[in-house]
Order: sequence, then structure tokens, then C-alpha cells
Amino acid sequence: MTGRRRAAKKGAPPVIDPYLPATGNFGYRVSRYELDLEYKVAINRLHGSATITAVTLAELKTFTLDLSDALSVSKVTVNGKRPAQFKTSGGKLHISLADRLPAGAAMTIAVRYGGTPRPIRSLWGDVGFEELTEGVLVAGQPNGAASWFPCDDHPSAKASFRIEIATETPYFAIANGKLLSRRARAGMTTWTYEQVEPTSTYLITLQIGAYGRHRMSKNGVEIFSVLPDRLREDFDHDFGRQPQMMKLFVKLFGPYPLSTGYTVVVTDDDLEIPLEAQGISIFGANHCDGRRGSERLIAHEMAHQWFGNSVTVQRWRHIWLHEGFACYAEWLWSEHCGEESADELAAHYHQRLTNAPQNLVLADPGPRDMFDDRVYKRGALTLHVLRRQIGDDNFFALLKEWTARHRHGSVVTDDFTGLAAHYAEVSLRPLWTAWLYSPEVPPLDAWA
Repeated sequence: MTGRRRAAKKGAPPVIDPYLPATGNFGYRVSRYELDLEYKVAINRLHGSATITAVTLAELKTFTLDLSDALSVSKVTVNGKRPAQFKTSGGKLHISLADRLPAGAAMTIAVRYGGTPRPIRSLWGDVGFEELTEGVLVAGQPNGAASWFPCDDHPSAKASFRIEIATETPYFAIANGKLLSRRARAGMTTWTYEQVEPTSTYLITLQIGAYGRHRMSKNGVEIFSVLPDRLREDFDHDFGRQPQMMKLFVKLFGPYPLSTGYTVVVTDDDLEIPLEAQGISIFGANHCDGRRGSERLIAHEMAHQWFGNSVTVQRWRHIWLHEGFACYAEWLWSEHCGEESADELAAHYHQRLTNAPQNLVLADPGPRDMFDDRVYKRGALTLHVLRRQIGDDNFFALLKEWTARHRHGSVVTDDFTGLAAHYAEVSLRPLWTAWLYSPEVPPLDAWA
């Protein structure tokens, strides 16, 4: 499987990603998920079915899916047949087949399940399916998808999705992709979404609340807002420059990678940080303050649609390819608006980094530090010194080729450094050694 390798240590269990050794699965590749679910907000009860289309990568007798222990499975079929055995334990659905499947065989896995979903505890706090005061939020990064549906929960395992969710009629339900239908019956409304572009499981989301939906822009990329009515006035001010932001990012990064537009959800609750999903960004009511106090975060989350959501890391050690790029997009937006320039922001954050512990290697920060702010800021600084080294024309041509070449694909750091070499007149190896592979923060003026 592309980007996946077993642990080298003799006798160790197979591991797809050392940063999340218990997550991800071997033996097959998923191409599509179809979720048919019902959720009761008042009692936090989820039940329904997942139909998973996959192909075997090796001869298969047993295999696993990631699934939270908070959810129980009542029925499983594989290609229409009941397996010899299935059980849930340790965050996995274990399936044993009655007959072996050869490599290259089509596999349709149907799972009926339900329960009281809750977030998954991780090194980075609780992730996944979370109750709000009145509704639901799903924050899947990095391993929260299994909190609400059975899956192969790894960033390199991309698939298309169809999500049908029924919930109480007063609520608005949003998931990824195009809204195909909205049907009300007997106090429940069923919402059906189709996400055609290949998407990592952690980027699949479900947001339910007492929301209204509004179109912000219909020229170029469609932009929608989904939020409580009470926040509408502040939202129009705080998020009002998103169409201009989208126009800039399309100019600098290349075409917007999705066919279904971009949606911003603002929950009625406060959130510590906003989060990205495929085609969707989610903010808390606290990010809607009437003062444009969160505009850098708005730029950051929008940029993730290119860097992270379309072009996605194969393994989490390469996360600077998500966060460094999205952070640098904040600086580019500030520069475009005539506020602080990228040079000024680089100097400011370089000083902060030199005053911080210098024990982080950007290209492999370790699982505990992969969401450390130093990854974000040092990643942005790495891009800034690269821009200085190769010049604006080459730098932005590189970004456009990067997003086009790896559109809806999976990447590692070497993919970027290899591509960047074509845009440089001198070797970039000293730059990469200093900024990506050494813990010390290099001087900022060494590259001009």
C-alpha cells in the first residue's frame, strides 16, 4: 500500500504509522464509504450502517477496521455473506472470513452498528464525535473518524463518501460534499451528501445544530456559511473578506481543489481552536467577535483546502506540509492586505522560535509535538527562506505545481524538496538540512 510499511523491528506488530501505531489497517484499500445513519440529539444516540467498498491487497482471511469501543456492532457481511466471526476490541472491528479472498478481489463490507458516541482520547486531547450544548461537532484530526463510523483511519487511505444522516427536524445537519437531498418525515429530516473527491477519513465531518445556511459568494468558488442566527451580524463583518481571500489563494496556490464550494460552520458553543474538514472549516462562537479578531485563523483554515485536505501527508511525521503551508498562507494574506508583511512576520516569529526550546526536528517532530506551534511557525519560516532563495516567480510556480501534481494525493517531505530542486539555480540541500532536519533554529539572514 502506497506510503505504508511495516515496523522494521523484528517481532514487532505491524505498524502503518509510528505516530499512531494502533490506527490504520493492512490487507485492503477502501475506495468508497456509504453511511446511512440516524442520530438523536437529545439522547446522543447514533445507529445505522456503513457500506465499505474495497479491494484486497493480499490474500485475506482476517482483517480489521478502526471503530470506537463506544459503538457496538450487531451485524457484518462481506460480499453478502456473514463472516465466520466478528468482534470489537481495542478500538478495532475484527473480522474473520469463512473463506479466503485472493489478492485483487473486490470486497463489499456492510456493518450495522450503534451506540452512544464519544470522543476518542489521544495524546492531543479528545478527538472525534463530540456533543455540543445543542448539537454535534466532529473534529476528526488525527484519529477521530473511528468515533462515529468503521473505517481505515489513516491520512493516506483516501476514498469517496456518501453520507445520509437523519436527525430531528429543527436541526441543520451538514456533512462533506454536495447536498443531494433534504427530506422531512415524522419529525425527522434526512440529509444526503456526496463527497466525490478522494478524502482522508479524518477530514470527514458531521455538524448538527440550530443553524441557518447562507450563500456568501457565487462568483468563482461558491462560499456558504452555516451558523446560528444570533451570530449573523458579527459573522458578516468578521468573515466578510473570505471571497477576496479565496481569490488570492486561487491566484497563488492554483485552482480550488473541490467541485462543491467551501462552507464555514460556526457553532453556538465556544471552541478552543477552529478545525478543517474537506470543503468545510469549523469555528466557535468565540471566533465571531465583531472585531475580525480571528482573520488569520480564517485564512489558515481556508488554505488547508489545498495544503492538507487535497495534498495530504502519507504519514503524520510530515505534518509540516499541512501546518507550515497553512501558517504561511496567513502571512501571505496579511501581506496582501497591506498589514504586516511576510518579512516582518518572519522576523517576529523567528525571534520567538530562537527563544523557545530548540529540540524539535521539523521533518520528524515526534507524535507529542506534531501539533506544537513550533511546527506551524518553523514550517512557515522554512517556506519564507525558500521564497527568498528562489524568488517570488519560482516560489509561487512551485506551489501551483505542487498542488496540481499531487491533487487529492498523498505526499512526504522528499516529494516537496525534490520538486523544489527544479526551481532553484543552486543546491537547496543546505537549506533543507538547516530548516527541516536540524533542531537548532538557523539564522534568518543566511538565505537571501
